[in-house]
Amino acid sequence: MDHLGIRRFMVIGYCIGGPFIWKLVQRAPERIVASVVSQPVGFRKESNPMYDNSMQTWGPALVKQRPDLTMDMIDKFLTRMYVTNADFVFSVPRDVVRGCPAPVLVMPDETPAHPLRARHRVRDAGPEGRDDVLFPWKDSKEKIPLAVRHVRTFLKAHRPA
Repeated sequence: MDHLGIRRFMVIGYCIGGPFIWKLVQRAPERIVASVVSQPVGFRKESNPMYDNSMQTWGPALVKQRPDLTMDMIDKFLTRMYVTNADFVFSVPRDVVRGCPAPVLVMPDETPAHPLRARHRVRDAGPEGRDDVLFPWKDSKEKIPLAVRHVRTFLKAHRPA
C-alpha cells in the first residue's frame, strides 16, 4: 500500500486471509478503515487441520517446486505458524482483536479448518457491541448474492468521506 501511495484502506480476506488481516491490524491499526474476515481459519484444540493439510498437500508440492527446501523446513515453518503457541486466530494475541479500532464483518464457516468457534472468539475478544456477522451465508445458491450485497453495504457504510 505504501508503494501505491494508499494511506488508509479496507481489507477482505478469506481463509488464511483472516489471520493476515489481524496481523495488518496489529502492525498498522490506524490504516485499516474496515475489514471483512470470511471463512477465517482458527485453532481447534481437538485437531489441527491447517497443519495436517499443509503437511500433506501444500508442503510436498512446494518441495517439488523448490529443491532448496525440505519437508523438515516445511514442518518447522508450519509448526511455528499453526502449533507453537497456537490459539485463537494464529497470527495475533486476543488483545490485538480486542483493540481493533475498525469495524469488522465476520463471515464464518463451519468446517474443520474454518471453525464457527473462531467467529465467537472474534466477537468475544472484540470491543463491546462487535457482532456484525453473517452466518450462514453460503449454504444455498440463493444466499450468495445476498452475502455479496451485505459485504458491499458494510464496506460502503464504512468508506471514509
